[in-house]
Amino acid sequence: METQPRILELRRSSLLPLLAIGWAAWGSGTAADPRKEASLQIASTAFADGGRIPARHTCDGKDISPPLTWTGIPAGTKSLVLIVDDPDAPDPAAPRMTWVHWILFNLPPDAFGLPEGVGSGGLPEGTGEGINDWRRTGYGGPCPPVGRHRYFFKLYALDTQLEDLGAPSKDKVVAAMEGHILARAELVGTYQKEGGR
Repeated sequence: METQPRILELRRSSLLPLLAIGWAAWGSGTAADPRKEASLQIASTAFADGGRIPARHTCDGKDISPPLTWTGIPAGTKSLVLIVDDPDAPDPAAPRMTWVHWILFNLPPDAFGLPEGVGSGGLPEGTGEGINDWRRTGYGGPCPPVGRHRYFFKLYALDTQLEDLGAPSKDKVVAAMEGHILARAELVGTYQKEGGR
């Protein structure tokens, strides 16, 4: 008469190790490092992705950089690069070049954004600045001669720092990044001058 209870007891005891393994696996999943799982993202409180860039961030306004934030920096990131450019120059109907508006490199991985209107003195320590297509460093806002242009804010996470670049062009920064990109994100804004065709 004792056989059936003993069989049930043996079955319960054999399940305990399996339950323990299952709970451990579930627990380890919830405790995963978010830096390894999240994807790199860049955003701005000034405009949504695909939305219109406010005039204050263009040549029609104060021409100051928009506030930017980013998340999901992957593990192993040693530096970040930010490149802002316009592939629709000079006319979106017949683009002939990509106009470079802003280049920053060696942004530290523990910097999670940039405030509005940041200048050279307000950049995180160690950040380098490249030369834009106005032949100067710093931010140059949208100033399209005709049509509605797209402006790409591109963020790169690198497994290295970019050394000995001085004040480089976009091409020089892109070449230096080759083989070192861990992740990439982009935010796109648009702008057309008031009354522009």
